[in-house]
Amino acid sequence: MAWDWDKLKQRQEGPGGGMPPGVDDVIQKFKNLKLPGGGWIIVLVAIVIYIGSSCFYSVAVDAVGVVQRFGKHVRTTQPGLSFKLPRGIETVTKVKVRHIYKEEFGFRTVEARVRTQYAVSDAYEGEYLMLTGDLNVAMVPWIVQYRVKDPYEFLFKVRNVRDTLRDLAESTMRGVVGDRSINEVISKRAEIADEARSLLQKELDEAETGMYVVTIEMKKTNVPEPVQPSFNEVNQAVQEKERMVYQAREEYNKAIPAAKGNAEKTIKSAEGYGLDRINRAKGDASRFVALYNEYSRAKDVTRRRLYLEALKDLLPKLGSKYIIDADQKNVLPFLNLGKQQEVKK
Repeated sequence: MAWDWDKLKQRQEGPGGGMPPGVDDVIQKFKNLKLPGGGWIIVLVAIVIYIGSSCFYSVAVDAVGVVQRFGKHVRTTQPGLSFKLPRGIETVTKVKVRHIYKEEFGFRTVEARVRTQYAVSDAYEGEYLMLTGDLNVAMVPWIVQYRVKDPYEFLFKVRNVRDTLRDLAESTMRGVVGDRSINEVISKRAEIADEARSLLQKELDEAETGMYVVTIEMKKTNVPEPVQPSFNEVNQAVQEKERMVYQAREEYNKAIPAAKGNAEKTIKSAEGYGLDRINRAKGDASRFVALYNEYSRAKDVTRRRLYLEALKDLLPKLGSKYIIDADQKNVLPFLNLGKQQEVKK
């Protein structure tokens, strides 16, 4: 083996201070090797190195390795260092299963920073223009975030999985928006996003795409610019109508309870008055029955007692009283009966 010892010694004594020869130098030395059997040993060593390097591979912590043997899937390996048959027999495809992918509809991200810049142009008009349930046109941009949950289905079940995702997502969103009014599309974006996510996940599972929809985020929805002034006027009219309805309901809530209270009060008062009259009538009737029972037992005594009691109540209210003998035929004209009482006063 003819090594250039002089050159190696010069390199060791040079500024490198004993550093090993570079890769280029090693290759050059192999080229200058003179072996008795020719260069077949070099070829053999190269083949061994090539085969050995293709038998080991490493998978990142957020991915898995899908191994194929002659094109057929045989196994899926977890993160770490793994072994496979040499290249040409087995191949490995690394799929990130924890990475969150994103698909944008109706716009594209120009620059992702703290203040992300987006681009919305007429080129994406076919994506964001949708017809609502009340026959209005709405601008609906949104984002689908997903990850790979089944690497085998993701790689082998669908030919172009990304285009399939976009087609299914757009179809699902148009179906959900088509069942809502324009006001719901603008004000209930979270509700629409949740419904679209569940429907899209069902479609992806049926298509065996191996993807899991993490979330659907709807951006600001609005109507096209040419109709925005008219739409704003309609919204103002609707708000004015709602305000008047709320005021009428407020007045209703004030007047109706007051009227019900007054009616209840009148009813209770009438019931109390009727109960009082009934009780008084029952009491008078009971007293009359008691008097009648006593009268039936001793009519003369009871009649005289009633007569005396009546006079007892009546006489104090008559004032001056004159008792004249019934046999007296006439009264002397000079007797001033009325003046006599006035003189005493």
